[in-house]
Amino acid sequence: MAKQSGVLIVLTGPSGVGKGTLRSAVCQKFPLLKESISVTTRPQRPEEKDGIDYFFVSKVEFEKMIAKSELLEWAEYAGNLYGTPKDVVEKILSSGGSVLLEIEVQGALNVRKRFPSASLIFIEPPSMAALVQRLRNRSSDAEEDIQRRLKAATWELGQKPHFDYCLTNDNLIECEQELVTLLERLIEK
Repeated sequence: MAKQSGVLIVLTGPSGVGKGTLRSAVCQKFPLLKESISVTTRPQRPEEKDGIDYFFVSKVEFEKMIAKSELLEWAEYAGNLYGTPKDVVEKILSSGGSVLLEIEVQGALNVRKRFPSASLIFIEPPSMAALVQRLRNRSSDAEEDIQRRLKAATWELGQKPHFDYCLTNDNLIECEQELVTLLERLIEK
């Protein structure tokens, strides 16, 4: 049984690496691990639900959140803004609960500055070719968005040394098992 220890866990990696799929899978196995839903200015994809996958807001609304210091972290990625609502995370942590953030690499590095004890997990693709294929296969982004995401991925992959753990998502089932094992250790600390 996991003790309530107020652990902040950050899951990140390049767009298309499978962060969302992994997050969904592990959160079903760890019901006490609370998820924080990010805010974004990115257009909503057909399969996404507002308030479940993201809180979709306008750029003006997002900028108001920044001005009011309502975000734990925020970053611009591929032309869109992403951020984590601060109040929810702080409330869970202060009550001894553990939180899982699935956020962009830049945002993860910003979390480290505010929460040095956070555990940062980087998910990487087996290769750039595999990442390109995944981005194209999901058929939800325009070509210019895919190119922006691939350009960002080059920088993001270079940030791996700044993370506590790195898992390669070559096989989704194996990566999920590795992530579950890692989360068991982190939450049990």
